Amino acid sequence: MRKITAQQIRSSFINASRSEAAKLNLPKDFGSLDWDNLEFLGWREKKMPMRGYLVVPHDGNLIGIMLRAPEGGSGKKRSVLCELCRDVFSKDDVYLWVAKRAGQSGRDGNTVGTLICADFRCCTNVRKEPPVSEIIPDPAAVVVRHIAGLQSRTAQFLDRVQGR
Repeated sequence: MRKITAQQIRSSFINASRSEAAKLNLPKDFGSLDWDNLEFLGWREKKMPMRGYLVVPHDGNLIGIMLRAPEGGSGKKRSVLCELCRDVFSKDDVYLWVAKRAGQSGRDGNTVGTLICADFRCCTNVRKEPPVSEIIPDPAAVVVRHIAGLQSRTAQFLDRVQGR
């Protein structure tokens, strides 16, 4: 992902009002992000931890979506798989993040949701190299495949939010 500015982030949102986008707080580590190792920028609002943001380069544009998670966390006692990174080794929580659809559909109250890592660590998760074995002779190839899968599944979710 290319480095982006706070203004680019705020103007990228397709399912938030201008005032909501203007009031959002950027991630605390925004100034030191490793942009080369991000397929998207995702973070939780520090003042409202059940609100999250996902900003993704998509179809030549920068698309931002505002998300919300259920109050009280996941409310589950079993492990679920993040739909974006599909990391089977992560012990982090996974929430059902819900986004208003873009446009009139969202203003009418329609939403779409998917399971995403609670702290949006998907870009880090897909870069974990599995150990070399007879089954996995080239761990770097596995990482490349995982990154491509993350990009594809993130794009599918954005398309759903946009009503495509």
